[in-house]
Amino acid sequence: MEFIAKELLDYCENHTTEEDPLLKYIQRETYSKVLMPRMLSGHLQGKTLEMLVKLLNPKTILEIGTYTGYSGICMARGLGDQGKLITLDINDELETMVRGFFEKSGLMHKIEYQIGNALDIIPTLPDNFDLVFIDADKANYINYYNLIVDRVNQGGVILADNVLWSGKVLAEEGKKIDKDTQIILDFNQMIQEDPRVENILLPIRDGLMLARKL
Repeated sequence: MEFIAKELLDYCENHTTEEDPLLKYIQRETYSKVLMPRMLSGHLQGKTLEMLVKLLNPKTILEIGTYTGYSGICMARGLGDQGKLITLDINDELETMVRGFFEKSGLMHKIEYQIGNALDIIPTLPDNFDLVFIDADKANYINYYNLIVDRVNQGGVILADNVLWSGKVLAEEGKKIDKDTQIILDFNQMIQEDPRVENILLPIRDGLMLARKL
């Protein structure tokens, strides 16, 4: 996921508002106790998410893929007084840890955390969304997008993480492409061709797709 020299990445992070003690704590706990800690959004992407929320001023955010709550806390911090974050995750083994982090953040009044299959939960949610962040199993990226795109309000934004897939989207011609890489390639192309949105792919962390609903 390192698309620029580590020294340049460090420079970017050193010139980004510093992580506070809670986010540093979540990062340490994730790396010491949870499998695949690289799934954590981390400093640069977390601050990007918080800043986007502050700029867009959404009323309702849907996050598909809570993991250990780092990105959710960053987005919840950007919400206004009446804003709400609905965050979904299928991994109930992390629930106690994540709820503890949310409670430490002082933002539980803005966060609705649900455990279960997002494909089943999303159709039951009553609200439309101003911002959606997709950061869950790649096999269902297209399914998630199809479920939410018509429920995003005009001018709302859909974000999707890992759309550069550690650089595998640049597979050499003739080289066999694995299933997950093909899904990401299809997902990126689908958004590129979707007349309902305008989009930009940002090389932040492992690639962040930003699509604005027209």
